[in-house]
Amino acid sequence: MRATEPARNRSALAHQVRYALRHPERVPAHARRAVRDAWLRLRYRDHIAYYRAVMASDAARSAEAAVGHNPSREAWLRIGRMQFDYLVKHGLRPHHRMLEIGCGNLRAGRLFIDYLDAGHYYGIDISPHILLAAQDTLVAEKLQPNLPYLALADDLTFAFLPDAHFDVVHAHSVFSHSPLHVIEECFAHVGRILAPGGFFDFTFDRTEGEEHQVLHEDFYYRTATLTELAAKYDLEARFMDDWEQLPHRQSKMRVTATADRARTVGS
Repeated sequence: MRATEPARNRSALAHQVRYALRHPERVPAHARRAVRDAWLRLRYRDHIAYYRAVMASDAARSAEAAVGHNPSREAWLRIGRMQFDYLVKHGLRPHHRMLEIGCGNLRAGRLFIDYLDAGHYYGIDISPHILLAAQDTLVAEKLQPNLPYLALADDLTFAFLPDAHFDVVHAHSVFSHSPLHVIEECFAHVGRILAPGGFFDFTFDRTEGEEHQVLHEDFYYRTATLTELAAKYDLEARFMDDWEQLPHRQSKMRVTATADRARTVGS
């Protein structure tokens, strides 16, 4: 079972004090991160620009650290494999065209690229540093013949992508770092690029208590908030219960166009 406490408010002073008392060795690193993030927020008022700067700072330590809190190679491989296995089990097929939002350095993308037909993987990210690391992953895994596309994105309007093109859209650990207006921007536009019967899977940090954020990096939402926001754009969002059994601290939802309810890919 996954170790998560969805009702906990991690921004509350009482929680922070208890955490500091239990883990005093982590306090200096957290303090350094808080100072860094405060400085970056002063420089970058737009959240995308701010988080791009956060990613650049993290990538300077290691590409793995920039796409996951645990920088170990073992964790990088394990979490990538978990994403891949789950999506294949839940409908991804080699002939599908896939868009990965926040593809990072291809933690899972390298497996998707190897599995999908050539030219059927498209990855976008807000960080040029991470996309360079993704190119290194392609070379290391010898995936060049699979013709993946990697592109830098500045928002989630997908304006440069074609209508009704992608059977599967995937975003792992993206909404967990996104304020609600960024998620809404994605919901407002993702339906346009989904092929008939396509689906959009995303993870998020779940709370069933008070919604909150920590250091403007980690955002916690109620399931109902995201379900209702999706419905505003004629999207049906379904909570993926079986993901909860996996060793991951985020929750997962699947979004489909309301008109496609009866013919979702992989249903």
